[in-house]
Amino acid sequence: MVSFSSNMEQSGWYPEDALLPISGLRHMAVCERQFALVHIEQVWADNIYTAEGSVLHRNVDAPHYETRRGRRLVHALPLACRRLGLSGRADLVEFPAKMDGGSPIPIEFKRGHPKPDDVDEVQVCAQALCLEEMLGIPISHGYLYYHQERRRHEVEIGEGLRSRAETLAKRMHALFDAGKTPVVDRMPKCRVCSLEPVCKPEWSGRGVSTWERWHKLLKESGRS
Repeated sequence: MVSFSSNMEQSGWYPEDALLPISGLRHMAVCERQFALVHIEQVWADNIYTAEGSVLHRNVDAPHYETRRGRRLVHALPLACRRLGLSGRADLVEFPAKMDGGSPIPIEFKRGHPKPDDVDEVQVCAQALCLEEMLGIPISHGYLYYHQERRRHEVEIGEGLRSRAETLAKRMHALFDAGKTPVVDRMPKCRVCSLEPVCKPEWSGRGVSTWERWHKLLKESGRS
């Protein structure tokens, strides 16, 4: 089983109790306000897309391992990266039969199709960065498995994607430490976001919980 390297206590690395979820990095890549709603204000709502994704992950989130074609497959493997302040689980990590025979490969399962942006790739990259820190070996690629296509898409863990993940991680911690929900402009992708009914991106930005209290007072006063 994997273990952390001996360099874990390097200066400037995040303590264990300050790690934020890898899934938050994907929320950040989608929208900073989405990250803040979920991880700061603890707001969540499902739509058909998130519900289908939850059903899919029920089948891959149970920790177990198996061996296929000489490779050891570990499901729901715990991950952490103290350098970037991230923790979470990988849906699947493929380990070679012998560690000198190649690097482990993180594989993330998604419900739909490949996206035009990098929101899914960022999540796989973060998992690779965790494995690199934990194992002390470089990882060159991972995979996204899209359920509707039923095939893998390779993700190159290159310098551009690494830099993107690191930048998002720093910004994520800055937002979390500030404890404030940022203001964003309404975007076309807001229409498919499960949080759209409560997000109100065009509102003042004081946070959903504040907005809900304000709306409740208006409703009780008969002005809403």
